[in-house]
Amino acid sequence: MIFDRRRVAVALAGACVFLDLYTPQALLPTFAQEFGARETETSLLISATSFAIALMAPFTGALADVLGRKRVIAAAMFLLVVPMTLIAMADGLSAMVFWRFLQGFLLPPVFAVSVAYISEEFSGAEAVAVTGVFTSASSIGGFLGRFLTGVLAEHFGWRDAFLIIAAGTLVIAVAIVILLPRERGFVRAENVGSSFRQMLRHLRNPRLVATYGIGFSVLFSFIAIFNYINFRLAQPPFGLSASALGSIFVVYLVGAAAAPLAGRAVARFGRRRLVFCVLAIWGVGLLITLSPSLPVIIGGLAIAAGCGFVCQTLSTSLVAQTAGEGRSAAVGLYVSSYYLGGSAGGVLPGLTWPLAGWAGAVAMVLAILAGVAALVAIFWPKEG
Repeated sequence: MIFDRRRVAVALAGACVFLDLYTPQALLPTFAQEFGARETETSLLISATSFAIALMAPFTGALADVLGRKRVIAAAMFLLVVPMTLIAMADGLSAMVFWRFLQGFLLPPVFAVSVAYISEEFSGAEAVAVTGVFTSASSIGGFLGRFLTGVLAEHFGWRDAFLIIAAGTLVIAVAIVILLPRERGFVRAENVGSSFRQMLRHLRNPRLVATYGIGFSVLFSFIAIFNYINFRLAQPPFGLSASALGSIFVVYLVGAAAAPLAGRAVARFGRRRLVFCVLAIWGVGLLITLSPSLPVIIGGLAIAAGCGFVCQTLSTSLVAQTAGEGRSAAVGLYVSSYYLGGSAGGVLPGLTWPLAGWAGAVAMVLAILAGVAALVAIFWPKEG
């Protein structure tokens, strides 16, 4: 097999985005105890970053359509090291939330522009397959962000854990500069104004707008599930430690295995039929997590992780293929919707948590998944 450094580079970019994004998630109960904060307050460490990503993503797409792909990705990768280091030095939860918010502005230039790079440098089914590789690497990064931080925090303290992640981000940034070739299929927009006009045209495309709603729902569901399961498993009768909570996220590796298969599955079953099946299985996995048995809960989380990453691969690749022109702007709008969903998913289940706990969070996500099925049924193209 021929070594393709483009695939390695975009995989590293995807892994690093989610490594940095989810670094605090396994430590939310630790921060709640250390700073005397409530679940909704510590969840802001995830929601603030997601909200910043949502604000920045459309502008990132417009700028990347003018400046080019590799230049934007590489600059953002190096800048990510700064807020991660400052989080480790923060003297309270409010300061951490502030630096996490600023960190969120640097993630769309990696995520959104990498997806646009894939859609331009690879064609047809190969683009779906490479998007699957990118999503798979993202799931591995998400797992490592939670697992490594939990283990490192237990042995060295959470501040040193953040510093180690910052150093890892710097190493990955250097690797991407070396491995990622300059774009060849990129068609530069005339100027930023032209790129913004393309973005406004995307908002008049019903299929794209519906897919943005699906992106919102996918990350809403992910954040709601994986934020609040931490609080459930940290409480009696489970009482899991930070490293044990980090280990739970090994279920993300199911997503890493499932996402690259999406391209073949689309070719065999069709995109619509596949996503309906995936949503049904995802719902079953959520219901399984209501069990009082820890192994059964982990099994349900594994099902949810696998289904979520497949849905993400299917919707992201459809955006890039549907957009035609101004792909960075189109993907930027998707990323904006996606992370608005993540921000909402970190907060809204906390409002019902005192009354309904984990069962309330599951009910909320099931309702969101039903909405996804409706959007797919109405707006996604029917396969012949």
